[in-house]
Amino acid sequence: MFGGEAMITKKIGIIGCGNMGGAILYGALESGVLPKENAYVYDINPAMMEKAEKWGVHLAADDEDVCRSADMILLSVKPQNAAEALEQCKAALDGKALMSIVAGVTVERLRGMMIGTARILRLLPNTPAMVFEGAFALCSDNDFTEEELETAKAVYGAIGIIEMVPEHLIDAACALNGGGPAYAAMFIEAMADGGVKQGLPRETAYRLAAQTCLGTAKMILEQKVHPGQIKDMVTSPGGTTIEGCEALEKGAMRGAVMECIRVAAEKSKRL
Repeated sequence: MFGGEAMITKKIGIIGCGNMGGAILYGALESGVLPKENAYVYDINPAMMEKAEKWGVHLAADDEDVCRSADMILLSVKPQNAAEALEQCKAALDGKALMSIVAGVTVERLRGMMIGTARILRLLPNTPAMVFEGAFALCSDNDFTEEELETAKAVYGAIGIIEMVPEHLIDAACALNGGGPAYAAMFIEAMADGGVKQGLPRETAYRLAAQTCLGTAKMILEQKVHPGQIKDMVTSPGGTTIEGCEALEKGAMRGAVMECIRVAAEKSKRL
């Protein structure tokens, strides 16, 4: 058992086992919180079904079969495929608990796409769930039962941190933690490129850059150190780091990152 989490007893269905759905499923299975015999998966892509089969879970015949078999269903499909997926669930989704990670699709829109009525929890995950370091924004305005919400928290809490946010802020979460792994990876790659330019071997540069970001994040999360305090700790008067900070300020790094989050959030609203 990973992290001492209790094993959940409800049956969980996954509709769409691509990068994100697969990451959640894999993380939940590996953490020990979700027994493989309690997981049911369907994906239209045979390669995704083969991946799920290797993990030892039940393979459903279709979306409707997932809903019939499971108590709680995770909808993990692309926004443009959500309506078709929910239509294929038919009446089997009625009365069930639906967890949706479909970007940009509101609870109101989800209800309009389904047959019958389901309780809905909208959430925004990210791919580091695969290594038990996910960041999950769960909508605080949901109609899950207390038991269902605790089950959802058990699944996502076993593979990352959970923040409860109102639905009107879920687009901001989409931009921040949803797209964040890409932005963080770009920064790590850029730091490594800088190291390579100064003569470091490529693999060494990647490892140093990645571990530096990991360690800094752990200081913020585990020791509650403010990011600005970490910067001040490292920037000695007249030293090398303050020279680098000045270069980042001249390159408008902060403004570029803030604009990155803004445009991503706006895109999420338009989906």
